Amino acid sequence: MPGGENDTAELAALGRRLYFERGLSANGAQSCNDCHRLDGGRAGDDGRPVSPGARGALGRRNSPTVLNAGFQDSQFWDGRAADLTEQAKGPMLNPLEMAMPSAKSVEARLNRSAGYRAAFAEAFPGQPRPVTYDNAARAIAAFERTLISPAPFDRYLKGEPGALSAGQRKGLSRFMNTGCIQCHNGVLVGGGLLERLGIHHPYRNRADQGLYELTRRNEDRYIFKVPMLRNVTRTPPYFHDGRVATLSQAIALMARLQLDTELDQSQAAEIAGFLKALESETHPER
Repeated sequence: MPGGENDTAELAALGRRLYFERGLSANGAQSCNDCHRLDGGRAGDDGRPVSPGARGALGRRNSPTVLNAGFQDSQFWDGRAADLTEQAKGPMLNPLEMAMPSAKSVEARLNRSAGYRAAFAEAFPGQPRPVTYDNAARAIAAFERTLISPAPFDRYLKGEPGALSAGQRKGLSRFMNTGCIQCHNGVLVGGGLLERLGIHHPYRNRADQGLYELTRRNEDRYIFKVPMLRNVTRTPPYFHDGRVATLSQAIALMARLQLDTELDQSQAAEIAGFLKALESETHPER
């Protein structure tokens, strides 16, 4: 995965430990895994429209899957983080999420543990003070880069036509001919672009204005990252606000909003059938 050229087993192991560590939240109530769940074979999200933070307050945006996330061109719904390391820093200090008061407080919490001091020393050999906020984020990112989940569609692209059923191949044709592939393309079938939500028709939630809330540029109103579609069948509800309950509803709504195309139930179901071929065949945490 991009960025992992110098990752080591020790670095990824530390990152895995930190990923599941609730002690990185203000009250010891939340870890990365509470919003991006990998336990029990889950698909890297929590299945909620929006997620509660350590103190119970709800966030504003849906928690996306962490599986394959490092292949994306940017992180977060508004693309504000360039990579997994930058992304990992955000939730720890976000008052609506893990709510730690500062980077120094994260470091102090970790330094209280002899086990963590030893693990950081192994993961960052030669550094006189390895227990740092930045290094914690680097370690979490290294672990997340191990979360690669191949799907039947990968085997199909490598020349195995039987990897997709006849119905899924029909759904792929529908997906392409409808125009979904204009934005949902590349290795992740998405995750590489920022686009306006509501090109032809406005989305009902006008309160969240996407990238505009960071840049305050009018041209960035309602700009969001195009989500990757790998494992999309396993990560409802949908859209940045989690307000769309089913995949068929999401498909039909996106066709109307973005392409000015009306899909009937059977056409949306065809595309949903193809998207099942993007489900992981193995879970990286098993």
